[in-house]
Amino acid sequence: MTLKIRIYSDFVCPFCYIGDAQLKEALNGKDIEVEWMPFELRPEPVEPLSVKSNYIQQGWNYSVKPLAEQFGVEMTLPDIDPIPRTHLAHEGFQFAKEHGKGNEYVDAVFKAYWVKEQDIANIDVLANIAEEIGLNQDQFKEALTTRKYKEGHQKAVRHAYEEAKVTAVPTFFIGNQKLQGVHTKEQLLQIIESEKVELEISIGDSCNIEDC
Repeated sequence: MTLKIRIYSDFVCPFCYIGDAQLKEALNGKDIEVEWMPFELRPEPVEPLSVKSNYIQQGWNYSVKPLAEQFGVEMTLPDIDPIPRTHLAHEGFQFAKEHGKGNEYVDAVFKAYWVKEQDIANIDVLANIAEEIGLNQDQFKEALTTRKYKEGHQKAVRHAYEEAKVTAVPTFFIGNQKLQGVHTKEQLLQIIESEKVELEISIGDSCNIEDC
């Protein structure tokens, strides 16, 4: 049985982008199933934050930027004000996931925002991202315009809030362990190896209906 990892995150969360980079390094070459899970930090009708606010500027200068430099993650604070809402980007994820490109889409949206400084609340921007990873741009754009995946996305975030009890992102579920925040690749590797051992022990020797 393959170890599974679920990652709850939001595209405009800088720590999610940094944490995702560390997990990728930890998983390099490993046969582990990763499932990205949507989370909205400031869903409607909560007012979006201004990128020019002291809260965001200080958080970037004294927390995010030093951490990104420490981990060697290339990123910049996008000059997009206010910070984009992400419900449409998440609905685009539902489309991409349905077409077998969910994780590719997540990577592309993260980079579009944190590296290319693109407005990921804009349907045209998201449609271009979809095309870049091999999705049908017109079908994708129509799905977001008609809000085809609105209900699916809302169900996913309700799961995050109510069932998974996620209160901050990034949150990782590695096997049976729940981790919140950014962790080094070494810390993640240690937990992954520990959970793989636990998984093997829990399976143990057994018979199935075809063989014993």
